[in-house]
Amino acid sequence: ALAKDNSVSVEESFIQAKGLLEGVNLKAGRYLSSIGYLNSQHAHAWDFVDAPLAYQAFLGGQYKQDGLQFNWLAPTDRFVQIGVEVGNGSAFPGTERNKNGLNSAALSAHVGDDIGASGSWRGGISYLRTNASNRSFDDVDGIGNPVTNAFTGRSGTWIVDGVLKWAPGGNANNTNVKLQGEYFRRKDDGTLSQGSDIGSYSASQSGWYLQGIYQFMPGWRTGLRYDRLSSGTTNIGLAADRFPGLSSYSPSRTSLMFDYSPSEFSRLRLQLARDHSRPGVSDNEIFLQYIMSLGAHGAHNY
Repeated sequence: ALAKDNSVSVEESFIQAKGLLEGVNLKAGRYLSSIGYLNSQHAHAWDFVDAPLAYQAFLGGQYKQDGLQFNWLAPTDRFVQIGVEVGNGSAFPGTERNKNGLNSAALSAHVGDDIGASGSWRGGISYLRTNASNRSFDDVDGIGNPVTNAFTGRSGTWIVDGVLKWAPGGNANNTNVKLQGEYFRRKDDGTLSQGSDIGSYSASQSGWYLQGIYQFMPGWRTGLRYDRLSSGTTNIGLAADRFPGLSSYSPSRTSLMFDYSPSEFSRLRLQLARDHSRPGVSDNEIFLQYIMSLGAHGAHNY
């Protein structure tokens, strides 16, 4: 990836071994985590331009790390997959550390099956545990001066995901429906600092999204997504009025999209959104997106 500041970053770069044992897939390097449903998919395969609010708030957009990933696909008629991951945990909600060793661990379990000849489903539960050291964020103090606060401690995130697909008469009919949703809940425990002042900090926050996609004719789709977050309960050892950015609030957003795929290698998309992420402000957003694939490309995830 090429960023606007002319820096270069690597999304994924790993060595993969598929033949160690039956059903075992092992990755070593930088990879997209298997937690949740949307996280392991590349952004060009998403049904909307941007990630849901829950992904932005709890995973910084999309969670990837440097480490080891182990996935086991059970030899059963019903889809059953178990995943274990360990890594350096440098990505949000963790932080970079100036030492070697493990800083994060993730567990995931997914099951799925067919519903007759036209439908299928998949559901799962995941848990991500990371450590943060001076995870900073910008805020203002009690009298409105800009400050940088920092959290140090442990973060544990649960994710419950589910997807249901229905294609009457099979995909040959070129009409299908997909219903998808995920629920996040994170617990932070540690300390919060503002300048030289340090106090205890704990918070339980949650968020979810639900979206539906309808392909009504070959190449044409429309979709609707609703996002919502909850700041939950927060306990701060220092005076709470020093941290207005942590005050109680429940952001929400509604997004509507239309897209057209002239071929398997290109897609045009229009997305409209009504965004209430900022307290006291409503943002009307318009996105125009063009996606093009070059060269050979592997099959997308379910």
